[in-house]
Amino acid sequence: MQAWQVHENGEPSEVMRLEEVERPEPGEGQVLLKVRAANINFPDALLCKGQYQVTPPLPFTPGVEICGETEDGRRVIANPTLPRGGLAEYTVADAKSLLPAPDSLDDAEVAALHIGYQTGWFGLHQRAHLQAGETLLVHAAAGGVGSAAVQLGKAAGARVIGVVGGPEKAKVAAELGCDVVIDRRSEDVIAAVKEATGGQGADVIYDPVGGDAYRQSTKVVAFEGRIVVVGFASGAIPTAALNHALVKNYSILGLHWGLYATKNPKLIPHCHQKLTELAASGAIKPLVSERVDLSDAASAVQRVADGVTTGRVVVVPGLNARQQEGAVA
Repeated sequence: MQAWQVHENGEPSEVMRLEEVERPEPGEGQVLLKVRAANINFPDALLCKGQYQVTPPLPFTPGVEICGETEDGRRVIANPTLPRGGLAEYTVADAKSLLPAPDSLDDAEVAALHIGYQTGWFGLHQRAHLQAGETLLVHAAAGGVGSAAVQLGKAAGARVIGVVGGPEKAKVAAELGCDVVIDRRSEDVIAAVKEATGGQGADVIYDPVGGDAYRQSTKVVAFEGRIVVVGFASGAIPTAALNHALVKNYSILGLHWGLYATKNPKLIPHCHQKLTELAASGAIKPLVSERVDLSDAASAVQRVADGVTTGRVVVVPGLNARQQEGAVA
């Protein structure tokens, strides 16, 4: 079978190689899955660079989130077991962690439902306890993680302010349902948020960016507001000024979604059921901006790493062949 392999750490486009490898053999408690679609996440780029909290042995195959097919034909959501990730034709995953794929979503959408939306749901509901009528500010609102938070915020009845970088992403954020869109490249984020909220600020701030975005968040968080720290896509990890949190009376909430798998695993299928219901009702739908063939995965991971994509980029093995068959037909 074909699989992308990383033999040394570096930029994804430079270190990922598409190779012929043996089909993986599932170990105890694992299942073999045919990869129907693999969503590209920012951690895939960090894995290639050797900068992620998990460091699989070399060589490894990236790809931490897929829509897979079991040997009996069921569509499932899975997080492949590294070092045999999902950017391949086949992979393996723990049987007990498989989740049923919602019928309302196609393969690429299913592949993009799990990590981003679970992170959003846990961040907004389990950690920040977002309430209907509150104002939610989402940084990188047109990205994969941010777009999920926007949809979940709207589904919860919040007023959503989206911060983006550039007019193209501003258009995407508006189409996602943001009530207010702020282009950080052409607008003063702090002034714009204060104007949009009548000086009150945002009740909940969802920050997968860090750096300047976090600094801005501390300036516009409301009284008894909550800043949810999700990640540091900017590459800059801010240092919290706790005296500022004290005098402004706001909370800083960390979110490491992966911890729930060991600390409170029952919440993950509960969350998946909620997401399945929201997807069935049309309240959420993963924003898949691109579907690419397996052969194009390295360039796609690099573009996600560079922050030039909107929504989700999903790898669909065999896509080029199907498109050629369609053109001939």
